Amino acid sequence: MNRIEEKFNELKNKGKKAFIPYICAGDSNLSQTENIIYTLESAGADIIELGIPFSDPLADGPVIQASSIRSLKGGFCIEEFFETVKKIRKKSSIPLAAMVYYSTIFGYGRDKFFNLCSDSGIDGVIIPDLPYEEYDEIEEFISKTDLCLIPFVAITSKDRIPMIVEKARGFIYCVSSLGVTGERTSFHERTNDFISHVKNISKVPVCVGFGISKRSDVEKFNSVADGCIVGSAIVRTIYENNYDLQKLTDFVKNMIVI
Repeated sequence: MNRIEEKFNELKNKGKKAFIPYICAGDSNLSQTENIIYTLESAGADIIELGIPFSDPLADGPVIQASSIRSLKGGFCIEEFFETVKKIRKKSSIPLAAMVYYSTIFGYGRDKFFNLCSDSGIDGVIIPDLPYEEYDEIEEFISKTDLCLIPFVAITSKDRIPMIVEKARGFIYCVSSLGVTGERTSFHERTNDFISHVKNISKVPVCVGFGISKRSDVEKFNSVADGCIVGSAIVRTIYENNYDLQKLTDFVKNMIVI
């Protein structure tokens, strides 16, 4: 059992839901990323989704795309990313899930990438552009580790949902809206029913993301899901406040529903 699974067991025993913020590694610089992770943990985050920047992030909206571009322009280096994770692990045991596009994994070397994830202290991997039908591209390599492979499911997944959730570990990432990441004023009318359906057939916790930006959104989805993932609103808060960690703390504490 890795840290993600342990965290969800802990939350279940306490009757709580997970709050999972997303940040882009290297936005500003990796030292700042390290400080942001400690800040998020202190503010009450349960798990952190740590994005590995990519030049063509198809699943991401403009806010996260911009953070990825800032990171790459700042000289993001994947070797330094893993070294930063190792540094974080000396001070923190908060579960970390890497969000990474498959081109990055393939270009770096699948065996090398997953081994470095495991050795550095990453707990789970989210690959938004690798459909379930192509999991055999990585299964051989990820099976050598204790990493959780966290799948996306969407309303459009329909009959594929049981197949997708069958081998999942850690949690299921339910996509609340059609399209890319980004803050929204409303959600698909069938989102709650969709989440409930996934929970009924999943053996692991079910969390929801895409578009969650307000406390009321967290309250809405915590009634049906096991946790909420907040990305663009976190990234925007960090950037618009010039990486002010107190402003980030205040935002996160306001979002977390006890």
